[in-house]
Amino acid sequence: MQKELFPVKVTDKSEIAPGVFTLETERRFDFTPGQVIAVALNRSEEPRLYSIASGVESDHIRILFDINPDGLFTPRMAKLEFGDQLLMSQPFGRFLGSGDPAWWIATGTGIAPFISMTESGMHVNKKLIHGARTSGEFWFSGLFLNKMGGNYLRFATRENAPGINNGRLTVWLAEQENLPKDRKYYLCGNANMVVEVRDILLSKGVAYDNIVSEIYF
Repeated sequence: MQKELFPVKVTDKSEIAPGVFTLETERRFDFTPGQVIAVALNRSEEPRLYSIASGVESDHIRILFDINPDGLFTPRMAKLEFGDQLLMSQPFGRFLGSGDPAWWIATGTGIAPFISMTESGMHVNKKLIHGARTSGEFWFSGLFLNKMGGNYLRFATRENAPGINNGRLTVWLAEQENLPKDRKYYLCGNANMVVEVRDILLSKGVAYDNIVSEIYF
């Protein structure tokens, strides 16, 4: 991946759950909600891709990440502090939000682009299906509950909790008899989820061109 990288300063970092962080930097570029950036800590390493998780009106760019204990990058990124430097590319990508009716489907930190879309006002006429293991892993759920109300559905596989459906979101999708066919479906999360949801949507008659996906490794 050959992307020109520019130095930016870290302006904030928060550990929102054990091993899960938000990192904010000064904003040097305009972007469209859903786009990604390539980031690195020095010019000798391969940049990593992250979806922007902040709205277009923000004065910062936020990324959401969890630590891979065996990784070479995220443990070091989690140690960055205010004023430290990060290398960042200009935003790019095709997983772009719009004002049209759509379903958003996410697991894990794959919720990041939908944070950007919601903070940018694109949540109207949307339904968000959010999957996690426990009730404490629905990152930014307060934002989605406030903005989307009953159009925000959570599915936890390892816990029962008020207002949260128990089980996998894929099982719920497979049980739906009449999924809307006149709108886009945006899928973001691990590869297994994306492939399984895509196959379910296709089996329900959703056109392939109406399925937009972003895989998180």
